Amino acid sequence: MNKPTLADLEAFAAVAAERSFRRAADVIGVSRSALSHRMRHLEEQLGVRLLHRTTRSVSLTDAGSRFLARITPTLDALNATLDTLADDRGEPGGVLRINASRAAARLLLAHVVPAYLRRYPAVELDLVSEGRLVDIVEQGFDAGVRLGEAVPQDMIAVRLGGAIRFLAVASPAYLHRFGMPRVPDDLHKHCCIRQRLPSGKRYRWEFERRGQEIAIDVPGALTLDDNELMLEAAAAGLGIAYVPEIVASERLATGQLVALLEAWSPPYPGLMLYYPGHRHVPAALRAFIDLLKAPDVQAGMGMALAADKR
Repeated sequence: MNKPTLADLEAFAAVAAERSFRRAADVIGVSRSALSHRMRHLEEQLGVRLLHRTTRSVSLTDAGSRFLARITPTLDALNATLDTLADDRGEPGGVLRINASRAAARLLLAHVVPAYLRRYPAVELDLVSEGRLVDIVEQGFDAGVRLGEAVPQDMIAVRLGGAIRFLAVASPAYLHRFGMPRVPDDLHKHCCIRQRLPSGKRYRWEFERRGQEIAIDVPGALTLDDNELMLEAAAAGLGIAYVPEIVASERLATGQLVALLEAWSPPYPGLMLYYPGHRHVPAALRAFIDLLKAPDVQAGMGMALAADKR
């Protein structure tokens, strides 16, 4: 039996992580048809079916799951060994994949990415911004950036800037029709744009004032799972949304939205870059973290967050 190549194994691992030929093909830089052909050839070589294929999704067979579990430690060890070469030559290289919310991605693009790319030209930075919270290990990312309260407990976290707070916001047109809520309990009389969490549950809006904490399962006919979509719906007068202040800052500054219940909206732990502590940290990620921790970068992000809060 001909042995699979390293490229075949890495391609299979990418398909397993992405659960999609299209996304996996984008990750490893080949066409979808070429990747599909490679996977069929790998299965023929091994004499076992590794993947369930449908027109819309890809999943692992039981044999595929066992095969992935066996090759993953080897691939990780090989990548770690290759990464030590970056230390030997004194310059990080390779691909660094980071998953972040859109607001966090904008912050990184403004205050971290330009300096990082200038300093480490051998690194290819793949910054993926999306609303949903993903398992960065399962999806093949080196690190993620989310609010501190959303970071899994088994991850190592590095703070980005200062604290952040959530605000209830609505359009002037909505408030003209339905009035201004004065205390959180008033929200029960309003139409709210509810948020669905990655777990499938609806988010309970959290407020606090002088030690009094309130969590409200707000009423509303519309439920969304993305901050930008909630902002657009609120700006269109469809109801009250509850979003991070940094995300709403532009619409608040232009008057498209009005902040509500600010006295009940204290700051919470802000954005964090996080990564698994039980895996080898690539040189490219270590360099990114070192740059994040630089006093001038932290100060710049802190000032950006403070400006958004104004």
